[in-house]
Amino acid sequence: MKDLFLKNGYIKIDQLFDTKEVKELQNIYTKLLEDKERTAHLRSDLAGGNNNNSKTTERITQIMRPSSVEPILLQHDSYKKALQHAQELLGNDMELDFDMLINKAPHTNTPTPWHQDAAYWIDLPDKRAVSCWIALDNVYKENGCMWFLSVKNQQVLEHHNLPSGGALYCNTDTTNAIPIPLNIGGCTFHDGFTLHYSKGNSTDSQRRALILNFRPKKMIALERAQGMDHTGTRKKRS
Repeated sequence: MKDLFLKNGYIKIDQLFDTKEVKELQNIYTKLLEDKERTAHLRSDLAGGNNNNSKTTERITQIMRPSSVEPILLQHDSYKKALQHAQELLGNDMELDFDMLINKAPHTNTPTPWHQDAAYWIDLPDKRAVSCWIALDNVYKENGCMWFLSVKNQQVLEHHNLPSGGALYCNTDTTNAIPIPLNIGGCTFHDGFTLHYSKGNSTDSQRRALILNFRPKKMIALERAQGMDHTGTRKKRS
């Protein structure tokens, strides 16, 4: 698994944790989605637009650092097992940097554009980082499963902002991209340079994803010293 990850920049794990434990995670997730008051300072719509109108449907809801609102999340097996895999992939000094929720509401049909996570991050001397993308619903092309495309030489491509505060995106040839469907409780791991994307949700159900990002302990301390805590305004890498 490590060799495959280092070669391609991503891997798939069919089942990260027991499906019996999914219900607890789904309940917390739903509570956070519905609680716009406690999550207001961490919440945005990756599709862009103004979230202040409570009657407006968020197409791609992102809530950063949900465990700061619901600390019980940190005790869930998904966090523990994802950390174990991250350490196996990139070293025993890997720790949780931040978590986030990304939900695609039913029939919102809004893709998450092609991008690299590293485009959001400050440049650090140790480039090791890995994100674990956990499916809390069965995910497939029609509701927004992940697509991946490897990038050589840890290169950050040129990115741009979507209008009205939306996500970052880049223009590149994605002919060889691969979709990764997952069942509930399955996950992928990808590094910060791997291009990824997902289609909009055209189905009757939510597409709930929990993302955990890991990097070396010393690099997390360096981030924090520079004011990077992954709760601020979305912008291109400095």
